[in-house]
Amino acid sequence: MIVKMEHIAIVVSDMNRSIEFYTNLFGFKVRLRGNNPNREMAFLYLEAQPDFEIELIRDIDPVGEYSESGIVNHLAFTVKNIDEAIGSYRRNGIEFTSNEPKPTLEGGRMILFYGPDRELLQLVERVKD
Repeated sequence: MIVKMEHIAIVVSDMNRSIEFYTNLFGFKVRLRGNNPNREMAFLYLEAQPDFEIELIRDIDPVGEYSESGIVNHLAFTVKNIDEAIGSYRRNGIEFTSNEPKPTLEGGRMILFYGPDRELLQLVERVKD
């Protein structure tokens, strides 16, 4: 079911400072930056590996607790069909944090669940071309 590693999310306190850090020091480029009512987000990539990204998250209005393990929030995996993946993983005992996938900033869909040590994991269905 898993197609590739998707992204890693990092909770930040100052979005501009974090973007400057990753772009100026390490050569990342901003692919997408935006916000919803609760969060400001930015997706950064390296030209040499554009299909694995860093997602920076700055809470505007916190919606819940982050993983107990710190500022690295979750590990995300790309799936081709999120509905099929959810059904398959539910049959294998995975309990998701919501009943339905939620929209992503770029128009895809995502859903969260926990791994065996309460690490927060995410399935992402990217926007179809």
